[in-house]
Amino acid sequence: MRAFAATLLVGLCVALSARAQLPVQPAADQARLLESPDPRLAANKRLVYDFWREVFEGGHMELAEKYMAESYIQHNPNVPTGRAAFVDFFSRNGAPKPIEPRIRAPLVAVVADGDLVVLAFARRMADPSDPAKKYTTTWFDMFRIENGKIAEHWDPAVRRQ
Repeated sequence: MRAFAATLLVGLCVALSARAQLPVQPAADQARLLESPDPRLAANKRLVYDFWREVFEGGHMELAEKYMAESYIQHNPNVPTGRAAFVDFFSRNGAPKPIEPRIRAPLVAVVADGDLVVLAFARRMADPSDPAKKYTTTWFDMFRIENGKIAEHWDPAVRRQ
């Protein structure tokens, strides 16, 4: 199952990079990204989508317990492991914002397989050969769901100073 998810993720990245000369475009209809003929996969997608809107983007750390396992495992090298540590870390980002009906970030895809859900986003970056120019690439966040809560998270972040 994990091998399939990894293959699916690699395939998504290859498909997007094969046309790297074209800008990465966000999905016009985020609601369609949440659909799945498998009710469990649809529920996992919705869980991660709502967590992203309410907790991550909205900053409503009081809702973290609704979405995250207490033993939450974090693989981003800049954020500590554990739900309490996540809440402490992200509480420093300022006051909560209104919860939007859609994810504000440019969401490209929501992919679910088994207990894994991947959010893929378009990301604008400065061109290293000419910082005045911009290009788009893809960022991803992958979550593992256990007992109806987010238990683990991966992304391609690198250590910051």
